[in-house]
Amino acid sequence: MGFPQLLKKASLVGAFFVSALAVPPALAACPAPPSSLQPSEVRRVVDGDTLRLADGRSVRLIGLNAPELGREGRSAEAFAVAAQRRLQALVAASDGRVIVEPGRQAKDHYGRTLANVFDSHGRNLEEQLLAEGLGYQVVIAPNDRLLLCQQAAERTARTAGLGLWRQAPLLTPAQLKSAGFALLRARVSGIERNRGGLWIELDGPLVLRVEPKWLDQFDPAALQALVGRQVEVRGWVIDRVRRGALRPGQARWLMALSHPAMLQTQP
Repeated sequence: MGFPQLLKKASLVGAFFVSALAVPPALAACPAPPSSLQPSEVRRVVDGDTLRLADGRSVRLIGLNAPELGREGRSAEAFAVAAQRRLQALVAASDGRVIVEPGRQAKDHYGRTLANVFDSHGRNLEEQLLAEGLGYQVVIAPNDRLLLCQQAAERTARTAGLGLWRQAPLLTPAQLKSAGFALLRARVSGIERNRGGLWIELDGPLVLRVEPKWLDQFDPAALQALVGRQVEVRGWVIDRVRRGALRPGQARWLMALSHPAMLQTQP
């Protein structure tokens, strides 16, 4: 089956998921991309947050972390296939072409292009997926141009209990079983600063690290005020045991933060 036929099929599948998820009609309307950018042809939708373009570029969507598809014998995470199919449908509805706006940091350590991606009408694809509960809103400095509208889109889905928000995905540090993306809630027990950056200690086996190069993104007084407070934090967890980097007295799990939007206080 050729790519145009696949796009047509994806569009029909995507329409089913929109109906099934009962998506609210209103979005925050992220700003349109610069008019100087030209559309690029999509060769393949790799997963819910990654595209392969006809020019060979692999594009990782900024502001969105979709559930992981099953690979290397592991099962797909909940809504991973739905996110991939919905992204296929959005690309299909844009005639297989998208507008790619690279971030201030244009590449990741895998060599992928980091970009906000828009359809032919200037609508942000990340925003649409977030509003349907098909991914988590994330921000990694310095790529935060669409932070506010993407946060609003996630709130829409979370309030309505759409997609992955049908069941609360929040964990405590004690419930962590493996490395990877996680959404967690815990109490801040202390904050320290040294040559390695700023360390936010949580109740349980998890510590947050802000590298020195990202400290200017954070308000020191606001961070100190977190001690004793409940916070919700999201990001990619590293297992220090598997990396052979766990020292006596250290928390097993480490999460790096580069932007304060990944850390929110809770009532």
